[in-house]
Amino acid sequence: MKRIIKFIVPFLLLLVAVYFKIFVEKSELVSPDWYYFFNKVGSILLIVSIAWGLMAILRAFKKVILSRLDTSQEDNLRQRKFLTQFNIMESIIYFLIVLISIGASLMLFEEVRQLGISLFASAGVAGIIIGFAAQKLIATVLAGLQIAITQPIRIDDVVIIENEWGRIEEITLTYVVVKIWDQRRLVVPSTYFFEKPFQNWTRNTSEILGTVFLYTDYHVPFDALREELTRLLESTPLWDKRVNVLQVTDAKEYGVEIRALVSAKDSPTAWDLRVFIREKMIEFIQKNYSESLPRTRVVFEQGERKSTTNIPSKKKA
Repeated sequence: MKRIIKFIVPFLLLLVAVYFKIFVEKSELVSPDWYYFFNKVGSILLIVSIAWGLMAILRAFKKVILSRLDTSQEDNLRQRKFLTQFNIMESIIYFLIVLISIGASLMLFEEVRQLGISLFASAGVAGIIIGFAAQKLIATVLAGLQIAITQPIRIDDVVIIENEWGRIEEITLTYVVVKIWDQRRLVVPSTYFFEKPFQNWTRNTSEILGTVFLYTDYHVPFDALREELTRLLESTPLWDKRVNVLQVTDAKEYGVEIRALVSAKDSPTAWDLRVFIREKMIEFIQKNYSESLPRTRVVFEQGERKSTTNIPSKKKA
């Protein structure tokens, strides 16, 4: 119903414009002094109705296109690429329609037309002044066009901007809206993506690796941890069965650092997988190898106490 109304309103305006332009002049009910007024109003309504109708057609076309794009599927890179380009081009077309409509309406009046001719004579100086005044705006608009062409980001891309994790929610000619994981919105100018570095986790694919770090004593059996990691990964649908690695990445005087490297289909799933693995691996160590949990040592030899660089505890080893 709303879609029909959007087409009916510009059509009614078109009928009113035609009536003012054609039938009012022939009508005997209107004084000749009012012919000029109704003629200008009819011309303006005609321009507005055409512009409104074009925008309504563009919106309807966009809905038809979007209905054929399934961005909910996992491999939606092509769909997101097209959607990004279409949204930016839509903004450009809307801007041009409004600009041309306003210009055409103003040119209907002789006073404005004469003013335009006089201004055209000094267009060189005015252009330089406007260029300096609006250089940031122009740069931002050009950056929006460049995003549409080169696409460093796309709709629904996962990015890290200003140390914030989020998804690209909206892209316009002048700014980009990033939906942060906690439902905040980060709005940045289009030029940001060409002036500062940022992370795009879904540039080519949504697949990603996740890391889980564990810190244990030297007594922990690494093979047992690897077997448990494999068992946990095979028990959860969060794992995409690509990467399953457990390595000792550091060894210091008070213990070892163990890194579990896992893979998932996208970053939200990878986060859930990391949380799951971290929790279950800690439970496994607590239940089976509690003596391998991180601890400090105090060694007594011949009545003298020697301690490590860590804070001493009351336990003996």
